Amino acid sequence: MFITPGTKVYGGMVIGVGNKSDDVPVNVCRTKHLTNTRASGSDEALRLVPPKQLSLEQCLEFLADDELLEVTPKNLRLRKRILDHSLRMKMLMRGK
Repeated sequence: MFITPGTKVYGGMVIGVGNKSDDVPVNVCRTKHLTNTRASGSDEALRLVPPKQLSLEQCLEFLADDELLEVTPKNLRLRKRILDHSLRMKMLMRGK
């Protein structure tokens, strides 16, 4: 993960790294479902790893061909060139 809890996010923003090479669209604003039935140890098993703070050089090395780096005085944000996921998929299919 590259963001901390409470960070404002938008569509197309890169928020972390997965173990697969494909991009995975996720909704980080979705909350956990609150139900009455839970396993006894399911909440205890969830451990959050502290976010990885990348320097400018590390961000530039991490960039893929379809990504951009937003540099502001307070933040370094990685984002996709095309923010909308459905438009990105259409452009990917046209390119093949």
